[in-house]
Amino acid sequence: MLLALVAFAARADIVACQCDPSHPETLQARSCSLCREAEKQPESVHVFFLKDANPTKPNRWLALPRLHERSFDQLPTQLRAELLRAAMEKAQALFGNDWGIAYNAPEVQTQCHVHLHIGKWMQVVENAQFKTVQRIEDVPVPPKGEGFWIHPVGKTFHVHTGEMITETVLER
Repeated sequence: MLLALVAFAARADIVACQCDPSHPETLQARSCSLCREAEKQPESVHVFFLKDANPTKPNRWLALPRLHERSFDQLPTQLRAELLRAAMEKAQALFGNDWGIAYNAPEVQTQCHVHLHIGKWMQVVENAQFKTVQRIEDVPVPPKGEGFWIHPVGKTFHVHTGEMITETVLER
């Protein structure tokens, strides 16, 4: 497991990302493909969705802000809430009450553009490392170097932190 984590982290290149929307030629790298997709959106769009292009994740979607930022904590507070709300609505529509949303820590991301993974949550991964929130606005920003995953529990949400790679809580 540790070897897999090291291998995954070694692929991440967020620090060296050279994406610059004002210079379209910089968006040709694979790590900039989500920035390229954001640029295709009308300026009036704040949040948009993409089907995950990875063939090993056929049931996953991504929620993205049009705004170019590299990590969740860099988004304005209102946009973070709008992104989460839109992702939760999409997840509910796709998976009913079995949905989950995951955000990997920036250090292990392979894309330069902030994005949330949407999928069916695997209930077997539930653990005691969570905070219960009732409102989207109360979802905490993860500490630097951490991701988060969130899922519904009745009329509340469990927000799990303390991990770098979180999308593994979602079914492929």
